[in-house]
Amino acid sequence: MLWTASTLNGYAIEATDGQIGTVSDLLFDDRGWIVRWIVVETGSWLSGRKVLLPLSALGQTDSARHHFPVTLTMQQVRDSPALDADQPVSRQAEAQLYNFYGWNPYWGSGSLSTDNFMAMPSGLPLRPAEPGPREAGAAGPEPAEGDPHLRSVSAITGYHIEATDGEIGHVEGFLVEATDWSIRYIIIDTRNWWPGEKILISPLSVTTIDWPASLLHLDLTREKVRGGPRYDPAMAVDDSYDEAFLTYYGIKFVAR
Repeated sequence: MLWTASTLNGYAIEATDGQIGTVSDLLFDDRGWIVRWIVVETGSWLSGRKVLLPLSALGQTDSARHHFPVTLTMQQVRDSPALDADQPVSRQAEAQLYNFYGWNPYWGSGSLSTDNFMAMPSGLPLRPAEPGPREAGAAGPEPAEGDPHLRSVSAITGYHIEATDGEIGHVEGFLVEATDWSIRYIIIDTRNWWPGEKILISPLSVTTIDWPASLLHLDLTREKVRGGPRYDPAMAVDDSYDEAFLTYYGIKFVAR
């Protein structure tokens, strides 16, 4: 099942002893394109403070009620380290949060690396190891180089998209796999290049992201993009679409 990331904004977050706020954003790592944290707007309860919650704390989503239960108390959330969720969040800041909540970090021993993950059909979702409970202690060794950052889904929405031979549009949204929170597709609005069309691009086609210039570079030509499977926002992206898309772009299935 794929979620449009923006539709999760406003979902209520319910601790074991009361509501703590609503989802205002998702943070993904800028290497693997995997959502790692949800940003919760706490409103007047914590004087407008935003908090980050690990995905491992989420219970079963109630889509009908727009509701996420979490296995945390209100006091735990109140006492969690304060971070600026509007800025890129470093690995060191993540480690602080994992230490506080007492969970193994996703980059620790036994987790699957997502640095070079391959896309796959929705019947075979990528499943990076979920953080699990651990004994008190450090969050584990941090990488010595290439410190990755968490990036905001809301912030990257609107970034321009550059093919190898020119601009094709801007980021309108993201489709997220519900089983593992991987960003499966980037939704592109092509109105200034190809009026009336929206397209999907795989994160695997993104070669570099120029954060200061708000620009994503692709390894695709405009003609390649124009010839790809059509995307209708009113229709579900199912297995047959996945197969047609990944076959067209030459992305191989990898079962984990």
